[in-house]
Amino acid sequence: MFQNLSDRLESAFKNIKGQGRITDLNIANTVKEIRRALVDADVNYKIAKEFTDKVKEKALGTKVLLAVNPGQQMVKIVQDELTELMGGKESDFNITGNPAVILIAGLQGSGKPTFSGTLARYLQNKKGKSPLLVAADIYRPAAIDQLEVLGNQIGVDVYSDRENKDAVAIAQQAIKEAKSKNKNIVIIDTAGRLAVDEVMMTEVANIKSAVAPQEILFVVDSMTGQDAVNTAAAFNERLDFSGVVLTKLDGDTRGGAALSIKYTVNKPIKFSSSGEKMDTLDVFYPDRMAQRILGMGDIVSLVEKAQEQFDAAEAAKLEKKIRKNQFDFEDFKTQLQQIKKMGNLKDLMGMIPGVGKQIKDLDVNDDSFKGIEAMINSMTPQERRNPDIINPSRKQRIANGSGKDLTELNQFLKQFDQMKNMMKMMNKMPMGKMPGMKF
Repeated sequence: MFQNLSDRLESAFKNIKGQGRITDLNIANTVKEIRRALVDADVNYKIAKEFTDKVKEKALGTKVLLAVNPGQQMVKIVQDELTELMGGKESDFNITGNPAVILIAGLQGSGKPTFSGTLARYLQNKKGKSPLLVAADIYRPAAIDQLEVLGNQIGVDVYSDRENKDAVAIAQQAIKEAKSKNKNIVIIDTAGRLAVDEVMMTEVANIKSAVAPQEILFVVDSMTGQDAVNTAAAFNERLDFSGVVLTKLDGDTRGGAALSIKYTVNKPIKFSSSGEKMDTLDVFYPDRMAQRILGMGDIVSLVEKAQEQFDAAEAAKLEKKIRKNQFDFEDFKTQLQQIKKMGNLKDLMGMIPGVGKQIKDLDVNDDSFKGIEAMINSMTPQERRNPDIINPSRKQRIANGSGKDLTELNQFLKQFDQMKNMMKMMNKMPMGKMPGMKF
């Protein structure tokens, strides 16, 4: 995500790093390169120019001239301006009402049904709500099928009426259904087209008038760049939507939509998602996204994701086992499964400061753990709890059972031993010298 933009911005900052102070001369090339990086990321030239003009104005201020480290100061200025460009702060999401109605709009292929499902799961699991999904796309039976599959997958009811060809009537009936079943959230997935057209606009506008939604979310495929921004502007003229959702941020996106859309339509980005799984939805934080674009990582989001998956009581038990040097393959497998639940592995690693750039060319995906899990699953319960008993004959059986050769298995066992030895060494250290660990 945004890797090319991150690389270009880092290159731009090299023009000023090592300089004694920021001046008209050394700022000129930096600003020019930043502008080029933004345009290359599919940001409209007018927006890119206005952005860099603000950066230059701040960079040439009196306080900056006295800065000890101009390079770091320049990064901070760009970070602040990127944050402001994307909205400044987290936007509120209105789910008051009985039921609260959320209308989902966007072009075909933007990921509306998937987002609707992930939003329902988010509101159910994190907000304690009881949502009802509504299939109001009367043109594509596959869209109804997809929403029903997603609803079944996450345990959320879906209202559909395949015989009814009136989307407004479907939405109205769904709200009645929600009230009768004590559902306090209604999420209406509307039809999309391959391009903006009058029929689609009129239909979704009529649904809006009929159900008076608390939130109207426009779903944007972030991989379409400036085209997505232009489409959002056209929708906003008719719908006056309340917020934007960026999907497919895990793809080969240049970042233009994320950086330009708030400026263009003056509506906040409320959510983003980075895959097809139901746990990839994130509240959009402009400051955190700016940090990630500048290669600073996003430790806050990483910690939040970890806290959602790791049970405090289980963590305490694991801590005791580590202190007693009793960490085994059962524990290791449990940790792997919890990490996988946190989301896309490469995206998670990119949240660690300095790691994003190092792994940009690596093929890191959720399948990376499959080989390790296969080897652990091929062990007997006794072997998992007591790795020391794994002798040559047991190794051969485990290798055969997991489809791995002995070299791969031996390498994995060696790495596991090294990890345990590291834990053992940490346990011998005085408490005050163990960074980040509290016992």
